[in-house]
Amino acid sequence: MPRIRSRKSRAFVIPLLILAAVALAARGDGGGGSSGTAQGAPRVSASGVPAPLARNIKQANRILDGSGDLLKEKLGLLRGFPVVVNQWASWCDPCRFEFPFFSSAARRHRGEIAFLGIDMQDTKEDGRKFLEELPVPFPSIFDPHAEYISSIGGGRVSPTTVFIDRSGEVVSAHPGAYASLDALERDIQRFARPSKKS
Repeated sequence: MPRIRSRKSRAFVIPLLILAAVALAARGDGGGGSSGTAQGAPRVSASGVPAPLARNIKQANRILDGSGDLLKEKLGLLRGFPVVVNQWASWCDPCRFEFPFFSSAARRHRGEIAFLGIDMQDTKEDGRKFLEELPVPFPSIFDPHAEYISSIGGGRVSPTTVFIDRSGEVVSAHPGAYASLDALERDIQRFARPSKKS
């Protein structure tokens, strides 16, 4: 009897240990100058996606912080692709309302458009908690003084979405929350549809 019980418990415990190890490995932040990854990051495959977009996807749900002009560096790495930049903050209820739309749109356009968040006038801890509740398949840049978002025409209204073309030029800014995913999609089609390379 004791032996049978021992075998059963081993057969039950070993898979649990394997699952725990896999979960811990998945929670690692992967390095690269991030202030951390919020738990619950959505899994979006970067397979078959152009390298700059794949790198962006691999930073999903992270709040990036560090020295230098992080926004300029990030946009430089994404040059050649349209970028949708969404300014948000944990204290902003309209941001919370529209955030799931950005998660859906980023999944839908993962192979052609980059998405980037800017966590403005927030604390990193509150920002991480927000991302745990509402995970997205793209990173955000920590912007406590609204310097980054102001440099591309945002920062006055939260949320604000800025559309940047393949050459790195701002083509439009949308102050306020999107009322629906369809409304966001209309602006993506209008301002962020990738044009064919000649």
